Amino acid sequence: MKIAVLGSGIIGTATAWWLLQAGHEVVVIDRASGPAQETSRANGCQISVSYSEPWANPQAPLQLLRWLFQKNAPLSFRPQLDWRQWVWSMAFLRECLPGRLAPNIQAMVRLSEYSRRTLQAMRADLGIDYNHLERGILNFYRDQGEFEASQKAAGLMRDFGVDRRIVSTDEIVQIEPALAPVRNRIVGGDYTAEDETGDIYLFTTALAERARRAGAEFRFSTQVSRLLAEGGRIQGVELVNPEGLYETLVADIYVAALGSFTPQLVSPLGIPCNVYPAKGYSATFNILNDAAAPTVSLTDSAHKVVYTRIGKQIRMAGTAELSGYSRALNTIRCDNMALLARDLFPSALDFDNVQFWSGLRPTTPSNVPLIGKTQISNLYLNTGHGTLGWTMGVGSGRALADLISGKQPEPEFPFLG
Repeated sequence: MKIAVLGSGIIGTATAWWLLQAGHEVVVIDRASGPAQETSRANGCQISVSYSEPWANPQAPLQLLRWLFQKNAPLSFRPQLDWRQWVWSMAFLRECLPGRLAPNIQAMVRLSEYSRRTLQAMRADLGIDYNHLERGILNFYRDQGEFEASQKAAGLMRDFGVDRRIVSTDEIVQIEPALAPVRNRIVGGDYTAEDETGDIYLFTTALAERARRAGAEFRFSTQVSRLLAEGGRIQGVELVNPEGLYETLVADIYVAALGSFTPQLVSPLGIPCNVYPAKGYSATFNILNDAAAPTVSLTDSAHKVVYTRIGKQIRMAGTAELSGYSRALNTIRCDNMALLARDLFPSALDFDNVQFWSGLRPTTPSNVPLIGKTQISNLYLNTGHGTLGWTMGVGSGRALADLISGKQPEPEFPFLG
């Protein structure tokens, strides 16, 4: 079959790759000038199975209220005149009910573990160099109450087979000596040795090139205008090509993998797609003092930011703004990220030449992505991965390729359709 994949981030590119492996003809459309130019460009680089947790939990509403008027809050809600934001928010509150937490974590963990295994196999088969490290992820806490509360989540993870181990302050410093100067501010943590890191941009661009060599057609600088539906099927996708002219691409199957912009494409057809952008930030620092820089990927739980070594740089990422579709950098947030990094690693990083970035994470209220067939028989979704696009990406692509090919995907997951 000829399959049109709309979007070339990690989700779209992985989907295209696995569709090729299944023997399909694939064309990938993206408005950017190349693959992985938007949300997959500069994220936190963690493959974090151990933190496959939804934002929605019984404690979240009260916590969000406390953060509502803080300029530097880890999660910022800015009301917009956008019905999508309010529909998403009401659904988010429903997902905070106690009975929703365990099934959401279970679905996320199963897909994340499957995706990590898939990534490991692809790395061995394809030989892609993306600065990957297998040193685990260490989450440290500054507040005793938060640390004790986290042990419940860690226990849930262990129930689902994830070895998220509670560690003392002494063990934290043994795992990551770069934290020794601030050990008096750390009360404990948890560590998952099986988690990995790597540069999502390097991987996605290399995989896109492999897919192109294997026969996939990539059409960049091409805007997806609308889906043309008739008779219960998509008859074509209307495009605006690089010359600014309209044209129609006809395929047998269409995959919408446009991240936060997927709802705008499929909602006019009556397809439910409750995905809203959560703008995240990253700051990339060159390493000046290798001995003082972390080698293990870190999560600072108090500030909801991560630090990951990618080659000769440290990528810091985090925060979330539910404030619409703008990618404009908030100077206050950028300055605060630099201050947090300087506080932990004052002599390790080049603070005079920081590369700031923002991306729109496509987020569902439950944090469980939307993968599978819609009520239109030849239209599929692969979106809504939130902060876990890198963690779940290649597995999501492979699972959807199986569904399209009439096979049962390996992970037990609430696929659409």
